Amino acid sequence: MTNGATSPRTDAKPVALITGGGTGLGRAIGAALAADGFNLVIASRSAEHLAAGAGELRGKGARVLEVPTDVRDPAQVDRLLEAVRKEYGRLDVLVNNAAGNFLAPAENITPNGWRAVVGIVLDGTFFCSRAALPLLRQSPTPSIVNIIASYAWMAGPGTAHSAAAKAGVLALTRTLAVEWAQYGVRVNAVAPGPVRTEGTDRQLWVSEEIVESVRRGVPLGRFGTPEEIAESVRFLASTRASYITGQVLAVDGGQWLGKGVMDLRGQAFPPDPKSP
Repeated sequence: MTNGATSPRTDAKPVALITGGGTGLGRAIGAALAADGFNLVIASRSAEHLAAGAGELRGKGARVLEVPTDVRDPAQVDRLLEAVRKEYGRLDVLVNNAAGNFLAPAENITPNGWRAVVGIVLDGTFFCSRAALPLLRQSPTPSIVNIIASYAWMAGPGTAHSAAAKAGVLALTRTLAVEWAQYGVRVNAVAPGPVRTEGTDRQLWVSEEIVESVRRGVPLGRFGTPEEIAESVRFLASTRASYITGQVLAVDGGQWLGKGVMDLRGQAFPPDPKSP
């Protein structure tokens, strides 16, 4: 990142940068942060996704800067942060949400497929966090929220590439929380459970059989919504979480806890026929 001789006018409102911010979870997170008074920056490889997402967010009254960016490329990430500096003069929250995923047995994942997912998720999170630090350090309440998944600490059969990358982001979250505490930068993570978006329906929930199988594995018995995930990010990014850092919030309806190694509830605790 380079600093020009003349500093830009610093906007009075806080600023949040959301990678993968044009669609799905990223767009919902943008809407939640905008409701808290943030100006927004959204980044994505797809200019089409950015235009659609920015249009929707502006329709809700948000000020939005859209910057096409491939987070796997450090030079593009540096240009992204320079655009933030020039437009707003500040950065208060970074949400590392950009991701890639697809279902495949580990033995069928090609080197290119592996590199694509790990590059977006793990490399991209590091590149964006590192490039954002100079601006974040100038904020009175700087925060990073990384979007991971519960298989970062469990197992992700069919998504070995994503599980490995998310595990790396989990370790990075905890490490940066310690290293960057000296700058006042809080670093946390949100681990969403199953959520249906256009992207997940295309890449993960590819049949109704899979959808039903996943739903049955969630103790609360349903998929989450992008808005529910966004509310958790909104909390961790805010001053309401000012003494929380290095933590992971699972927002998954209890999915990672499962229903017990041996699900004996039906036998030990028969359902009350009077219950709805």
